[in-house]
Amino acid sequence: MDDANEFTKRLVALLRSERHAMAEFLVALAEFDRRGLWRERGHTSLFSFLRRELGLSAGAAQYRKTAAELVQRFPAVEGALRDGKLCLSSVCELAKVVTTGNCAEILPRFYGLSSRDAAEVAASIRPVANPPRREVVVPVRATSAPASVTAPVAEPILFRAPELIAPSRAEPTGQSGSAHSAESARSEPVELRVASPVAKPSSVDWLEGDQARMHLTVSKAFLKKLEAARDALSHSMPCASRENVLEAALDLLIAERGRRKGLTARPQKEPRPSTRPDHVPAHVRREVWERDGGRCTFVLASGERCGSTHRLELDHVVPRARGGGSTAGNLRIRCRGHNLAEARRVFGDAVMDGYAARRRGGARDPAGSP
Repeated sequence: MDDANEFTKRLVALLRSERHAMAEFLVALAEFDRRGLWRERGHTSLFSFLRRELGLSAGAAQYRKTAAELVQRFPAVEGALRDGKLCLSSVCELAKVVTTGNCAEILPRFYGLSSRDAAEVAASIRPVANPPRREVVVPVRATSAPASVTAPVAEPILFRAPELIAPSRAEPTGQSGSAHSAESARSEPVELRVASPVAKPSSVDWLEGDQARMHLTVSKAFLKKLEAARDALSHSMPCASRENVLEAALDLLIAERGRRKGLTARPQKEPRPSTRPDHVPAHVRREVWERDGGRCTFVLASGERCGSTHRLELDHVVPRARGGGSTAGNLRIRCRGHNLAEARRVFGDAVMDGYAARRRGGARDPAGSP
């Protein structure tokens, strides 16, 4: 196939076939979601099904999930995807602004747009309330940096790195080649200012080895707390970096979480007696946590263990409401989604919906949680 025209025709046919196949997939996925069949496969959401069972990346799963939801609500979206007028990368922005009333008018405005262009159109239709600001604390020198850098783009953040601060700020001399200027440049204090917002979307950049650079938007109050924590650690951790301070704080948070779950390095030899029927002793929590590896033990229909570490709970195999005890043999770790799914399977939707309504009203369930 040496002729460029014939090759082009073949590529056009393959592209049309690709679009048709994607549209068919999304229509089938929309029906799959409408019937909630992902629950029968043991998943807590359609996104989890796409990630865990179909092996899609997080971005690809989110695009397809959003497109399937739009196809269910707006049939015109299917035609636009099938014709190649609407691409998957822009459906998330379309979903933010499209409604039943404006679909016919809004949908064509997203035809042929990239995700960035689609975001601009979405913002013009529905401006973002309280848009996020990304502030980066950077060193600004008064002598060696260009004027565009040293210009005060914002008020200085009340945070100073002690090792970078000099007693006074030298005035620029304009004689960059003199020894006096070189000495001034070496001793010039560094003032931390808020840099202009950076457009780069990623929040973590991986460097060599196990090192990474993290971009984090924080408030001035956060920076004050960070400096206060640094001062508090000045005896035990002199010259601690910001990373050292944050890591020490995270260690304390994780240790407190472990203590609340009964995971302590020096457990009590004699467990404390408790009069609460729903109390799970610390030594039982510790045994269950170690046995289950601190992960959700639910097994999906594919045979894969859920393994989530997010919003974990202790689940009674035989519910307390049916006489189940808080023993290691009757407890297992489940994530919130699979714990609730098991409760609905055991007690039924009507009971669990009533329980959820009582919880929203502030009342406790007399039978205890499942």
